[in-house]
Amino acid sequence: MGGTWSSMDPMKIDVPKIDALLERDPYLNLHEHDIRRRYGIFKDYLEKIKKGDNNLDQFTRGYENFGVIIDKNNGVLAREWAPSAHKLYLTGDFNNWNKTSTPFTKLEYGKWELRLPANQDGSCLLKHLSEIKIIVENDRGELFERLSPWAHYVTQPENQITEGTTYKQRVYHPDADKVYKWQHPNPKKPKSLRIYECHVGIATNEHRVGTYLEFAKNIIPRIVKQGYNAIQLMAVMEHAYYASFGYQVTSFYAVSSRYGTPDELKELVDVAHKNGITVLLDLVHSHASKNTLDGLNMFDGTDACFFHSGSRGEHPLWDSRLFNYGNYDVLKFLMSNLRWYMEEYRFDGFRFDGVTSMLYHSRGMGQGFTGHYEEYFNLNVDVEGIVYLMLANHMLHELYPEIITIAEDVSGMPGMCRPVDEGGIGFDYRLGMAIPDKWIKILKHEKDEDWNMNDLCWVLINRRWMEKTVAYCESHDQALVGDKTIAFWLMDKEMYTSMSVLSPPNPIITRGIALHNMIRLITHGLGGEAYLNFMGNEFGHPEWLDFPRAGNNSSFHYARRQWHLVDDEMLKYKFMNNFDREMNWLEDKYGWLNANPAYVSWKHEDDKIIVFDRAGVVFVFNFHPTKSFADYTIGVPEAGTYKIMLNSDDKDFGGEMRVDNSVPHFSKPEPYADRPHRILIYIPCRTAIVYARES
Repeated sequence: MGGTWSSMDPMKIDVPKIDALLERDPYLNLHEHDIRRRYGIFKDYLEKIKKGDNNLDQFTRGYENFGVIIDKNNGVLAREWAPSAHKLYLTGDFNNWNKTSTPFTKLEYGKWELRLPANQDGSCLLKHLSEIKIIVENDRGELFERLSPWAHYVTQPENQITEGTTYKQRVYHPDADKVYKWQHPNPKKPKSLRIYECHVGIATNEHRVGTYLEFAKNIIPRIVKQGYNAIQLMAVMEHAYYASFGYQVTSFYAVSSRYGTPDELKELVDVAHKNGITVLLDLVHSHASKNTLDGLNMFDGTDACFFHSGSRGEHPLWDSRLFNYGNYDVLKFLMSNLRWYMEEYRFDGFRFDGVTSMLYHSRGMGQGFTGHYEEYFNLNVDVEGIVYLMLANHMLHELYPEIITIAEDVSGMPGMCRPVDEGGIGFDYRLGMAIPDKWIKILKHEKDEDWNMNDLCWVLINRRWMEKTVAYCESHDQALVGDKTIAFWLMDKEMYTSMSVLSPPNPIITRGIALHNMIRLITHGLGGEAYLNFMGNEFGHPEWLDFPRAGNNSSFHYARRQWHLVDDEMLKYKFMNNFDREMNWLEDKYGWLNANPAYVSWKHEDDKIIVFDRAGVVFVFNFHPTKSFADYTIGVPEAGTYKIMLNSDDKDFGGEMRVDNSVPHFSKPEPYADRPHRILIYIPCRTAIVYARES
């Protein structure tokens, strides 16, 4: 898949449409100089790339020229960038681990090269799955063992899943008949993006690490049935510590061998594409593991190379290294990494992790980000990090028009999700990170009768105009041990004793299921232009997530998803799962995520009622714990007969069946709540109802 820029001059891009950005947000006029300056730096980088590699297409194909490459005649080309190394060697099974018998030749600009011919019988000197290492010699004659930064496959010792192990680089060159053959094209970009955030390793009921093939066989059918059209795969880039959730990356070009082989990941992606599922990679370019034996750190014997030297290259909170985004060869490494996952594994896009850390020299630590524009345009802003993101998005969207890129940014940087030629950073979506924070805050500290409807609506609608947001109630962050999922905040220990459909009615469980459904629907309908759910939360997974580690005796008890709970018809988890599914399929029908933001027509603090319409669909929420309302007047956008399309009080959703869904609601041509027509409805307490006009 993909395109080419081989005949394209990267400097011949559109004149920046920065005036449009400034017109849409006049507050940015005070910072026009900063916006134009960073765009100018972006163009300067493109000029450097043109001079160094002719065009961006060649520049971002570094994986074709670096690392260990086996050609069609079984010859080997090994090439590395190690600017401070005195000498470089390749060692491994092929030379009986003689550290200095196979030296590289030094080239210009810190590059090193080694060529090895095929054996006399035509076979490759480097056997499939054999082990190799790079040996770096410094100017004092000291030898250091390293793995190639471009390694395609690295493995841990068997039965060493958790921590304290060192990866081994393996030659990955299977016979042609063992290489996975792609069968299905990438799907078109969804107009409405409904993301299922998932982790292959924990996607099994069993007390072990799950596999790519198990996920393809067992989990993708669940995702399709549940109405999601995209998956976001976490912890795929190889990482040092299982419990880091994939955020301590050691080998950026190697997919995690914990779950299987590269070809097995390809099969997973292909199965997803067969089912029309868009596949996003959780990408970590914001930092890297500090490991030296199997990571990028100290690769050439110095603390620089891929990273800033000294304190600027250290992230004190994450205990990791920070990339030098201003370095030409680092840009080649990172941008080629994006192309690698698009070309080799056919991913459909990326969720960029830790973007806030890339935007500011403070790495976002200790900053509240009030929204004042001075926070986004000052000396704390890391222009090199911003320009890298602009280059990455520019390249990806030119080569892959159907791509999706998502930024994890808590700061609210203006222009994050506007095109680069407009002076923006170029992402398609940003995560609405204030929304889950709000839900956890009110669930933790407030009774639902004290919830402020106006405040709740404000958090859900407070996003930048024409910058798309991924709304979510909770992600993997809220599922981790030390926090609680929404279901746990609502029901806690009662989930262990009162989730059977044969159990006596339990008011905590009844309230919990009702609010669980309502919280999801209002976030889905009001909170953004895309929706995200973490694996298992759709059915109120009852326990936190805790990976095997020293502190829990390497237990897998909480590092799994208990699918049997939702599959058991005798348990109430099915009610939340049913509602989540119907909510997604209703969105698929009406497309509110792809419509303009909702119009909130009614917020009543005493009644605890919220009414809004979007894409012609009318949403009504009654958060009051005890008050139900008959003949309640709401405004509707069009004349006609309105019918109930989704009712959280239905039996299938754990409700009390207080509403007759078959009753039609005829509009009156009388304005109400700033809408041109009105209808009268019955809205019980702790209930959400969605109405749509009959065609």
